[in-house]
Amino acid sequence: MVDIPVTVFFNEEFYAHEQAPFHPESPERLRGIVQNLKTNGLWDEVQSSTGKDADHLRLVHDNDYVEFIRSCGECSITMDTSVHRETYDIALLSAQCAIDAVRHSKEERAPSFALTRPPGHHAGPDYGMGFCYFNNISIAAAYLLENGDGRIAIVDPDVHHGNGTEHIFRDRSDVLYISTHQGGIFPGTGNVDFVGSGEGEGYTLNLPFASGCGDSTYNLAYAKVVMPVLKQFRPDAILVSFGTDGHYRDPLASLSLSSEGHLLLVRKLLELSESCGGRITFMLEGGYDIPSLSEVAAATVGLFRGVEVPLRFTEVVDNSCLGRSVVEHCAKNASEYWDL
Repeated sequence: MVDIPVTVFFNEEFYAHEQAPFHPESPERLRGIVQNLKTNGLWDEVQSSTGKDADHLRLVHDNDYVEFIRSCGECSITMDTSVHRETYDIALLSAQCAIDAVRHSKEERAPSFALTRPPGHHAGPDYGMGFCYFNNISIAAAYLLENGDGRIAIVDPDVHHGNGTEHIFRDRSDVLYISTHQGGIFPGTGNVDFVGSGEGEGYTLNLPFASGCGDSTYNLAYAKVVMPVLKQFRPDAILVSFGTDGHYRDPLASLSLSSEGHLLLVRKLLELSESCGGRITFMLEGGYDIPSLSEVAAATVGLFRGVEVPLRFTEVVDNSCLGRSVVEHCAKNASEYWDL
């Protein structure tokens, strides 16, 4: 391992966001990550966001929707996603955290990790759902495109398909969106045969895996589809929707990635980011088993810094490539647009 400068972006205000008692998307997720980073001596390059420019939200969200979140007070937008009086300001700050992280990565030519909370990849142009209000990673991608970049790649390993991110960029060829997720669960999108539309045809790739798929399936997916397409796309920056709910310990889904399996994907993306000047930014999405979430997050930062974080949850459940047929199906679709 080598020591690569990496900055963590985090605000104490994120702890104040609470959906409801016993809700899986709780402040304890973030506390677990922060504690694990501190335990492993990785809490020394941390920056907080200060400005909150609401105009950035409108890069991807309709004005009426932004105003609804700002003004509704106490309401629910779905059964599992509630808005409270403080929600707008904290969600706006989370989006700013994402922008600050990608801007820092661009200026310093180095990785960054944004502990964005609330998460964002289920939020679309005029809706929120799945614990998300504003789409942090999409806002950051749109910000980069507005400020000189020509191509942004978004890689989404969260176990739930990033329907909001796909919706926002499905018609565009300047954003490549690749999602690996569990099929047949919330939000019910991310079909393997959807590859984008209009000018964006071929720039969306979905790999919906069945229950039980894990390390060997993901290794094949990255080798056969994800990495070759990313290399050909030649992005100016790589943004990662960092969700660890594909872990075998996670209570909200049933994929079987181990902690080492997650880290292997990080290594591959980090190596590829050298081709875009080290510009890669991870943004927190899902992951609801706090021990595995905090372990993988700390190990990711440790990988950049040359610090080996001990891993406890390393059982390999899928060693026979259970999702091979999905990878081959996606590769066949992708080969119409990319040299595979």
